[in-house]
Amino acid sequence: MESLDAELARARELDVGALADAIETIGFECTRCGACCKAETACGGGSDDETADEGESDPHTATVFPDEIRALQAAGDYDFRDVARPMPYGIEETADGPSGETFEWALQTDDCGDCTFYAEGDDGVGACTVHDDRPLICRTYPFSVGLGGTSQPMGEAVDGVALESGRAADDGDDQVTVRAHECEGLGREISRDEAEELAAALKERAVRELEEAIGVRENYEPVDADGVVVHDSEGQKRPDGTPLGDADGD
Repeated sequence: MESLDAELARARELDVGALADAIETIGFECTRCGACCKAETACGGGSDDETADEGESDPHTATVFPDEIRALQAAGDYDFRDVARPMPYGIEETADGPSGETFEWALQTDDCGDCTFYAEGDDGVGACTVHDDRPLICRTYPFSVGLGGTSQPMGEAVDGVALESGRAADDGDDQVTVRAHECEGLGREISRDEAEELAAALKERAVRELEEAIGVRENYEPVDADGVVVHDSEGQKRPDGTPLGDADGD
């Protein structure tokens, strides 16, 4: 298996034109269904506690980088916790509240588990309220690059194209692929300009994911602290984004 540094070098050499070719082969047009912004289980709205619990069982989870959090804060004058929450993996509910260590941040969600920046009109058409400042994972959905460490929690791929050959991808460990994840907009015609714009963002995301992973590795330090600690490329932080050594904001 390649080191993160070797994978980063490969990501920086990705050809945007080849990525765009793969995207055109698969095809995509956003239908504004909102599925990529919502919890996988519909929010329960009734008095049945079991139904409500089911509605909160699998909230929307999309990775957001520290600088992307700051950009969203600045765009809307949001507090840190309005934008992001600790990745839930590794965090447990205890008698004293949430506790544990986790890596990276996810976009904040509402009471139903949907992205807090998702809005849906009476006609059922969805919209992102921070569309111009949305994170790279949102800009590139439903695509990802299969390049070792550049995987994100986007679900299993449902289609893919190998860059080197243009044939259907077998997702081998040494093969760079453009992967498509579940989305009703797949298979639709996409213009070359749109494919190239999406491809450029996809390359940027692949590079940024690996830079962030390397930053996490280089800045990681074991901690002995109560509550929740988040490790990102900038160090150890509390859930409100403050460094662990600062006054806590649990």
